[in-house]
Amino acid sequence: MTWIDPRRYRSDAGIGEVLKVLAAGLIALSTSACGMSLGLSALDEDGPKATGAIASKSDITLSSDLDEEDWRRAKAALAVALDPQGPGTQVSWDNPATSRKGTFTPIGAPFVKNDEICRSFSAHLSGPSVSALQGTACRPSGSEWTLKEVKRLKGSAKV
Repeated sequence: MTWIDPRRYRSDAGIGEVLKVLAAGLIALSTSACGMSLGLSALDEDGPKATGAIASKSDITLSSDLDEEDWRRAKAALAVALDPQGPGTQVSWDNPATSRKGTFTPIGAPFVKNDEICRSFSAHLSGPSVSALQGTACRPSGSEWTLKEVKRLKGSAKV
């Protein structure tokens, strides 16, 4: 019968375990490279692209009568009214400090235009003057609504 040295057997087993761990580690490292994202946008010659993280400034205003706080409150109400997941009902806002107030009512279903979610709405504003408006606002996915078009309804004069 052949005699096996227990110290040699243990050292061979230890080397085998180390090799298994190293092999598993190498496989994990080689496959994890598939999930890496390389920043190749610097190679794009068209220049930087918008990410939609910051809402773009819109030259279109709801009304020149609204101050910054009025618009902040109105914009919050507009976002609730136009929410594609919402009930599509009228949403009101007011600012007791300026006595301005208004309502937004979505018109029709949301639609996609230029990779943005858009929705038409009607608005009624009152305060020092009264006006009825109709418009369209759009937003890139995960960003803020931006006014794309606002016009006075026919037969509605600014008072």
